[in-house]
Amino acid sequence: MFNIDWAEFTPGSAIAGGILIGAAAGAMALGGGKIAGISGICGGAIDEGMQCRVPSFWRVNFLLGLVAASFLWGLLRPVPGADYGQSWATIALGGLLVGFGTRLGSGCASGHGVCGLARFSPRSIAAVLTFIGTGMATTFVLRHVVAGV
Repeated sequence: MFNIDWAEFTPGSAIAGGILIGAAAGAMALGGGKIAGISGICGGAIDEGMQCRVPSFWRVNFLLGLVAASFLWGLLRPVPGADYGQSWATIALGGLLVGFGTRLGSGCASGHGVCGLARFSPRSIAAVLTFIGTGMATTFVLRHVVAGV
């Protein structure tokens, strides 16, 4: 489980990150008419590749920028006191399962939570409530039911 040392937490970088995410989502929507949903962008690139087509330039650049920014932030400014508590294989498997689930559920937290809620989409409101409710239920079961066994 990912834990943060809250004594080291500074909200400035979180606020800056939120502003950048909102600005990027707005630029994609206004500039290109596209939704900044990671599962849709990644899934679209995979679909294009499966059809023996070169994935769209914008999809590849968006995904490369996402990975590069995360990698550079980790190198230049690691999260103090961060403890993932799991092996990288477990984290990767969890990420793949989340990715599969978001494609199965027609969207992810970035698409529904950032872009969909901003458009007052009823489907996105339902999706975000489902994400939050499932996360709360999972946390409760893992911390209070399974841990107590």
